[in-house]
Amino acid sequence: MTCYVFPGQGSQKVGMGETLFNEFSNETKQANEILGYDIQELCLTDPKNQLNQTQFTQPALFVVSALSYLAYQKENPTHPAYLAGHSLGEYNALFAAKVIDFETGIKLVQKRGELMSEASGGAMAAIIGMSATNIAKTLASNNLTGIDIANFNEPNQTVISGQENDIKKAQKIFEEAGVRRYIPLAVSGAFHSRYMEPSKKAFETYLESYIFSEPTIPVIANVTANPYTQTDIKTLLAKQITHSVKWVDSIAYILNKQESDLIEIGPGKVLTGLINKIKKGIETNAVTH
Repeated sequence: MTCYVFPGQGSQKVGMGETLFNEFSNETKQANEILGYDIQELCLTDPKNQLNQTQFTQPALFVVSALSYLAYQKENPTHPAYLAGHSLGEYNALFAAKVIDFETGIKLVQKRGELMSEASGGAMAAIIGMSATNIAKTLASNNLTGIDIANFNEPNQTVISGQENDIKKAQKIFEEAGVRRYIPLAVSGAFHSRYMEPSKKAFETYLESYIFSEPTIPVIANVTANPYTQTDIKTLLAKQITHSVKWVDSIAYILNKQESDLIEIGPGKVLTGLINKIKKGIETNAVTH
């Protein structure tokens, strides 16, 4: 059984998509018209240093991963048993499942990126070398109740999200508790936390005008770690902004069905590394463009 997974923010890099833009010139032109800027220039040379800004990162990653998927499908036309994406990557999974078309995907992630980039005053940090259960206990015992768990990435890598002062305060506490590493992340807001509620509400309103198709392939939702149904797509896409990315549980859901080959489609190999740690010994490949 094969499953395709798509990366999220943090996998972007200058030069991504180099082999794709000319091959898929019509889609590239369509992306340029929707976004109002040259997506190829942004991804290949980033002349204005915008690629790491959320409102540009999200459309760029969606386009490159979508084109990577189309290229991979040319060579491997069989359909996977499951699809999943990490945060932003979930939109690529929905594209691959024909829930949304290319144009709709670009419009959705452009709006999502704009709304998320408006969040300020928040911070995030990755904690390596402590289980999510012990992280939650440490937060509670130190009265850090304003911090949420944003990403359950792998058994020993969890991302927390909250106000900047709380994330700074937590660093000393976790380092004294013996974590391997505490890494503040270069983000503009407290993504996947309660502090993104204004962005979530605005996105909820934006989603009202869209009609989504039934998934042709099961897509595992970040919020629930279960497959989407047609009726919960809008609700879950909005909730994803304020809720944890349950990546460990999502991969576990797929692996519990039967032995799987998980293939990462899009720039980088971040998810391949996480999946290897979630399930050591599984054959995990990466398709990088």
